[in-house]
Amino acid sequence: MTADITRTLIQSFEQAGQGQVFHHWDSLSQAEKTNLVEQASSIDLAELTYLVETLVKVEVDEEHDFSSLEPAPYKALPSMGNQDPEWEQALKAGEEALRAGRVAAFVVAGGQGTRLGFNGPKGTFPVTPIKGKTLFAVFAEKIIAAQRTYGCTIPWFIMTSKINHDATVSAFQENHFFGLDSDQVMFFSQGLMPAVDFQGKIILSSPSEIAMSPDGHGGSLRALFRSGATEKMKELGIDIISYFQVDNPLVRCIDPTFIGFHALAGSDMSSKMVKKAYPLEKVGHFCVQNEKHCVIEYSDMPDDLCEQADSDGALRFIAGSIAIHILDRDFVEKLGSGASDAKLPFHRANKKIPYVAADETIEKPSEPNGVKFEMFVFDALPFAANPVIIETAREDDFSPVKNAEGVDSPETSKQDQMRQFARWMKAADLPILTDETGLPEIKIEISPLFGTDAGSFRRSWKGLEVRPDMKRDIAL
Repeated sequence: MTADITRTLIQSFEQAGQGQVFHHWDSLSQAEKTNLVEQASSIDLAELTYLVETLVKVEVDEEHDFSSLEPAPYKALPSMGNQDPEWEQALKAGEEALRAGRVAAFVVAGGQGTRLGFNGPKGTFPVTPIKGKTLFAVFAEKIIAAQRTYGCTIPWFIMTSKINHDATVSAFQENHFFGLDSDQVMFFSQGLMPAVDFQGKIILSSPSEIAMSPDGHGGSLRALFRSGATEKMKELGIDIISYFQVDNPLVRCIDPTFIGFHALAGSDMSSKMVKKAYPLEKVGHFCVQNEKHCVIEYSDMPDDLCEQADSDGALRFIAGSIAIHILDRDFVEKLGSGASDAKLPFHRANKKIPYVAADETIEKPSEPNGVKFEMFVFDALPFAANPVIIETAREDDFSPVKNAEGVDSPETSKQDQMRQFARWMKAADLPILTDETGLPEIKIEISPLFGTDAGSFRRSWKGLEVRPDMKRDIAL
């Protein structure tokens, strides 16, 4: 960058009231100056000024008017053992879309495994019960299985972050892309936003470093557009994007029935829900407000609404969000480009943000001292035409790995995987013994390349020339 361009950049920050970003300029090395200029150049000052004026300098109204809130309608799972023509039609439509090459997989994978006590990208964390395959390996095998079934290529778009991009790419290269062709896997990084103090001033984490943080999973829509991913999808004839998050090994990342419901409705955005396990479960709620679909976070939903029952005694607001969506490519471009009035809102989050003091020492505050800005992907729902919500069985689609121990931990997820495998075995009339929760007495691991549901498992099992001893741990 030339001196004139750098000078113009510094002046623009001064005019925006953010001149403190370059306060230490004269004491920086050339490399440090280059780094700071690169960071500063990525900041949209007009957008930041708007966020400061609307989310930082004013008292944000935390009161929500839920007087018109209604539960969102959803496609209920067919009752056990019954065929449902609507679900059968959706399956057929989804299979046609897959065979036509219209579908891409998209995983949000910017997180580290820190909360799991793991030093590396969360997608490289081992999650399967016997072989310890990583999350990325599991998803890759599910994509390969779908490709084999439908005779298509399914491109996989992976959103990383600044902190794990290189390590994520290296993991794929070292593992030969987990059996996928390297040219069908595309990586790009999540967007970053500057953190500000409570006066709206950009915080420096060091004399040459702006405190930047990821812009939230909603930022994935901007990242898809800005990285050129949506343009690549156009070239490939893809208009259906299967969105999922990296921490959930049970997710059916390529679900033809879900895809079919989305395609038949001409939907901009479709979502999966599970029935809440109990009234105050910490999941978002699918709702309708002012004739628009939306998700109300559990932290915003009053307890009395969470616990409200209908005339049959069932929970009214029962549809829980599990961060599994299908997005229309043109819809993503519209929201991601910022070219229309449809824009995801930013939310503020008060955080403890390390900062550089006047004497250039780094201070680590004990209380929140600033604001980070983030977007949520479910905030796209009110902008979506013809949104569809379908029910899924929690035990077939949702067992995230979030915590080192306890709920949503590696141990509970492994158990849920084995319960699923045991259900497939029982459906194939195999003599598998389980406890009252469905957990098998032996360890079981079934690769998606062997089976992705009860039907495909049964077919593969019948094709085995030598079958494993049902009294010992089984890995297929």
